[in-house]
Amino acid sequence: MPERKTIRRARRDRREGKAPTTQAGEFVREEIDRIRAGEHGAASARQAIAIGLSKARRAGVELPAPGKGVSAETRRKAGRDREVGHGAPSKSRGSRRRRSAASTAALKRKPRRAASRAALSRQSHAAAARRGPAARAAAARKASRTKDAARRSRAARKAAATRARRRA
Repeated sequence: MPERKTIRRARRDRREGKAPTTQAGEFVREEIDRIRAGEHGAASARQAIAIGLSKARRAGVELPAPGKGVSAETRRKAGRDREVGHGAPSKSRGSRRRRSAASTAALKRKPRRAASRAALSRQSHAAAARRGPAARAAAARKASRTKDAARRSRAARKAAATRARRRA
């Protein structure tokens, strides 16, 4: 169950007109924090992110199911999470204690290093590499539309510093 402050942050993001992926990022951040706190682990950074996205869909974030390159089972699960987030009754037989306990126990056996800075950095770097430069530029343009003047200025200074570092 997501924390109340996570849901509040996601709703604030929606009011500010931010993308569903940005809203879902709050749930992913919470999941990373839970793993770092030792509540449970994950097989990989990708699994930690997937758990957060699932919680976001179930909390009502308008996040579409993943596209091609993902198993039909995963797409079906994402669709089901989305329906639950839109008020559909759960098709399962209520809260299934043994199943829930088994899932939690399985996650507790997984390593905590999935949420390390290095693991998350590797995951995000690999994800970015799969996208072309045009897609990354479009994402940057879209991000700038939801920033106010002060944030845009700060981002521009940061980008200039990065460019200078890369040239040196």
